[in-house]
Amino acid sequence: MAARCSICFFSYGFNGLSEGNYGNDVDCWKKNVSLFLPSRRRLLPVCCKIQRRNLSSYNRRQGKKPPFERIRPSAKLQPNSDDEFDPEHSVPNNGDMEPSVNREKTFEDDVDARGDAEHTDEKNLGTQFASAIETNRDVKHADEQITDSPAQSAVAKASAINGVGAELLSSVQPDDLIGMIKNAERNILLLNQARVHALEDLHKILSEKETLKGEINNLEKRLAEADAQIKFASQEKVHAELLEDQLENLQNELINRGGSGKSELELYENRSKISNEGALLARDGHIHSLSKEVDSLRTENLALKYDIQALKSMLSNLKNTDKRIVTLENESSFLESSVKELESKLSVSQQESSNISTLKTECKDLWAKVENLQLLLDKATKQADQAILVLQQNQDLRKKVDKLEESLEAATIFKASSEKTQQYNELMQQKIKLLEERLQKSDEEIYSYVQLYQESIKEFRDTLNSLKEESKKRALDEPVDDMPWEFWSCLLLTIDGWVLENKILNSEAVPLREMVWKRDRRICDAYVICKEKTEDEVISTFLQLISSQASPGLHVIHIAAEMAPVAKVGGLGDVVTGLGKALQKKGHLVEIVLPKYDCMQYDRIRDLRVLDATVYSYFDGKLFQNKVWTGTVEGLPVYFIEPHHPSKFFWRGQYYGEQDDFKRFSFFSRAALELLLQVGKKPDIIHCHDWQTAFVAPLYWDLYFPKGLNSARICFTCHNFEYQGAAPASELASCGLDVQQLHRPDRMQDNSAHDRVNPIKGAIVFSNIVTTVSPTYAQEVRTAEGGKGLHSTLNFHSKKFMGILNGIDTDAWDPATDIFLKVQYTANDLQGKAENKAAMRRHLRLSSADDSQPLVGCITRLVPQKGVHLIRHAIYRTLEMGGQFVLLGSSPVPHIQVNLYCCSM
Repeated sequence: MAARCSICFFSYGFNGLSEGNYGNDVDCWKKNVSLFLPSRRRLLPVCCKIQRRNLSSYNRRQGKKPPFERIRPSAKLQPNSDDEFDPEHSVPNNGDMEPSVNREKTFEDDVDARGDAEHTDEKNLGTQFASAIETNRDVKHADEQITDSPAQSAVAKASAINGVGAELLSSVQPDDLIGMIKNAERNILLLNQARVHALEDLHKILSEKETLKGEINNLEKRLAEADAQIKFASQEKVHAELLEDQLENLQNELINRGGSGKSELELYENRSKISNEGALLARDGHIHSLSKEVDSLRTENLALKYDIQALKSMLSNLKNTDKRIVTLENESSFLESSVKELESKLSVSQQESSNISTLKTECKDLWAKVENLQLLLDKATKQADQAILVLQQNQDLRKKVDKLEESLEAATIFKASSEKTQQYNELMQQKIKLLEERLQKSDEEIYSYVQLYQESIKEFRDTLNSLKEESKKRALDEPVDDMPWEFWSCLLLTIDGWVLENKILNSEAVPLREMVWKRDRRICDAYVICKEKTEDEVISTFLQLISSQASPGLHVIHIAAEMAPVAKVGGLGDVVTGLGKALQKKGHLVEIVLPKYDCMQYDRIRDLRVLDATVYSYFDGKLFQNKVWTGTVEGLPVYFIEPHHPSKFFWRGQYYGEQDDFKRFSFFSRAALELLLQVGKKPDIIHCHDWQTAFVAPLYWDLYFPKGLNSARICFTCHNFEYQGAAPASELASCGLDVQQLHRPDRMQDNSAHDRVNPIKGAIVFSNIVTTVSPTYAQEVRTAEGGKGLHSTLNFHSKKFMGILNGIDTDAWDPATDIFLKVQYTANDLQGKAENKAAMRRHLRLSSADDSQPLVGCITRLVPQKGVHLIRHAIYRTLEMGGQFVLLGSSPVPHIQVNLYCCSM
């Protein structure tokens, strides 16, 4: 029954839900609604029989030719002949579908609406006839016998009605039959109006069901109501479909058979009685079925409520587990941060311990000097004690002399008495002279000892003061080693930001930069003291520290397109970072200028901030704004340039590989030089790398050297001569360079394509020194095979071309301190290496049955220059010998990528 029409299909879908499918699978309801709501026109071919019947009644109401001729009052009821029967309005058989389809196309909109409305009326009419048939004993008996087959039940009911009609037609008059037909037409009109109202109600219900999709909170209540309505509609539809065929058979029987007016009258009266009684029985049966459905729906709702409560409890448990997971993650992140702080403190303590060891040696030297001075002091004190003893002896002698003088005075009284006394006096005078001489000598010796003691004490004090002054001066002159490089880089960027923001003059910034460069303790102490003060107070404190001491090293500025680890594609990024850190440790001032890509690893940049200043640079005949960002990467000060250009040069999601790379990096090269000019920097060396920043060399000498940026010399490093960035000569004018002057064989004209310019060739010509990654590679590129067209230029400028072997950053690549390793190890203890090998096997899901099985690793760019064919051979060879091979890399060449992927499979 579900395939008869769209409404029946819709009812069947919801009946299926109400019978138990709803509690298990809500998708069934969604699928049925989705089939019904989008377009009922898809189901019209299935409903062609009902629509044709409805169309015939519509034509009869509009005054068109009826399906049979109206019976005249004076005529007898005779069956229509074959000639009078109109096949256009007849009931089609199962195979006669074409007229219905054509009529569907002709009345695509009207028939669709009217068909649904008339279908509702026919359902009501079918309900009345069903009640009449149910009151008939014969029909009821047939229904009881044939309950399993709906089609056989319909045939039996139709035959019963025909039998009753045959008995009643004999008593029916023609006038009464005509009146009955007119009443039937009026009833049909009323039924059509009822159909329209029912159709409107049905559309309202459908609109309400569409809105119910968003109201999930009231889903249970409204879904129960919709199920009840759809159940009722499905039952009514079943009755209507069963009685439609019966009504048609009855009408045909009335047309084909004649009878008296009495039989027709009795048929009419019996029909009315049967309809009334059937209506009561149908209502009672309908109420009983509705009560059963309500009970079943209540049980289903209770089950749904229990399920919803269980789901809510599960959801609350999930929320609790999520909260626990969040707390655990927070704790883990806190522990990781604390571990990192402890590691930083450990590194600082190690540096302090090294400083303490140097201080201990200095203290030992000072203690040795102090001990020597103490020995001198002890000798002087001994000499002083001896002098004091001599002085006491002299005092005793003085007392004796005084006594002798007294005795001499007494002797003078008796001088005249005797010669002996005179002789005695002479002897005594001689003794007194000797004593006086001795006393004078002892006084001189004591005075000399006292002077020596005073001089030794003064010398000790002078030496001690000079040592103190020397230690203070050494503490001020020596660089501060207990502060990380991030501190000095951040301080340097702060001073440059003040210059760009016009808070200090460039002449004032130069000595401050030199103090930062030397890691002067005075500026470090001043910054620590003023850390909580305002910016103006910090600036005034720094200006008081300005001194005119000479710089101990070189000022180097790298202008590059990469820097590890924030923007790394190949080895260029590692060289910029590693070389910058090595120069920084040697006491040189190193700064780096990078583009501000949108795909950088911003979490590896410390103290990232934007300056309140705008740098304007020329490009394509206009001035464009550039925002300048500052930050520190691996302890190095870095400037990030963000162009405000409509093309969004560095907001592409990747570093290289764009069609306008020539314009992107020529714009950046000029903006970087403009930044150095406006900040007022006076670098000793400007170091540019590869073709992306090779524009710096001609731009510097042609445009910025005359403007005052004239203290530097240009160093250009080409890491790979395979990539040269050649482009049409006209594109060189965008950054302001003179195409006619530079598009020449001795300058920037490409050696292979004369209508193009080569940035690397321009850098070789205009740089003061040109380097590459190794001496061997420097010899290779001077040949026709390795130079890629630049060998003649390199040979012509061979005096300034050299190869410097790349090194590694021993701090970053030290397995003893590498935090990315599962287990750290050293050359003396290789146990951690085996554990790391096992951890890698577990991570890559490799077999670990044999611990001694070798594991070969290769990390590289998969391009022909790297010898991809050798890598492939090495993979197969390793597997043949029982080893394992791990390859990390990708290739811009499609066939290489596919072959290596297949090889790995």
